[in-house]
Amino acid sequence: MSTEVLDLPEVETISDAKNEVEEELPWNVILYNDDLHSFDEVILQVQKATGVALERAVEITLEAHLKGRAVCYTGLLERCEHVAAVLQQIGLTVEIEWTG
Repeated sequence: MSTEVLDLPEVETISDAKNEVEEELPWNVILYNDDLHSFDEVILQVQKATGVALERAVEITLEAHLKGRAVCYTGLLERCEHVAAVLQQIGLTVEIEWTG
């Protein structure tokens, strides 16, 4: 009687597939209001982080000021992490939120 070792095929687990889907689905970068930064500081940092036009950066900043929070960017997780890091460079409070 011989013992033969069989190679099992690679199987993608449900959690692996879920993680891949989560990375591909859109995420939001949420900017929270604070009383530490001027409007100009926030507007400039939103532009720097997201590349939006001045008018859109003003809208995002006003929404965060009036409603307490604003979606300032939507995209893939890796890009959202970059945008959030740029916003945090000056101490802005942000969160990355999954849209799924």
